[in-house]
Amino acid sequence: MRLIKTEIPDLCLIEPKVFGDERGFFFESWNRRTFESLGIAADFVQDNQSRSVRNVLRGLHYQIQRPQGKMVRVITGEVFDVAVDLRKCSPTFGKWIGFTLSAANTRMAWIPPGFAHGFLTLSESAEFLYKTTDYWHPEHERTLLWNDPTLDVAWPLIDNPVLAPKDQAGSAFRDAETYA
Repeated sequence: MRLIKTEIPDLCLIEPKVFGDERGFFFESWNRRTFESLGIAADFVQDNQSRSVRNVLRGLHYQIQRPQGKMVRVITGEVFDVAVDLRKCSPTFGKWIGFTLSAANTRMAWIPPGFAHGFLTLSESAEFLYKTTDYWHPEHERTLLWNDPTLDVAWPLIDNPVLAPKDQAGSAFRDAETYA
């Protein structure tokens, strides 16, 4: 596996070693020892999977009192994935990073606790998997407004996104609950 650092420390992409031939391919998507050797020591407690059609935007979600670290990847299709640093003590507080995750590139992203996360489906449909370091606690879930002008996330939109009601009603960055 290869670790790809990003402009935001602690948030990284992981490129697995893919073994392929005429039959198909194989790669290891999680191995505690390998990830610890890359500097990612995470104790995952829950796996989630979603399927979205083109132009669905999910996010930007986070849990305020029970922050979740997430290991995310796409198993079919392609998404534009975004993470926003909500850690006030961080030099990158309020900064976002976006990248393409797809079944074709097999990349994964490690999004540490303290970040809001979301994605836009770029392909006809996409299946998205993520491992989390804490359970889902709906009472602590928060949504950051996906199109907040302060953040100015450069979503690669070709039309208005398809949003859930909670994503339409997200908090502005200036009003959002953040981490110490």
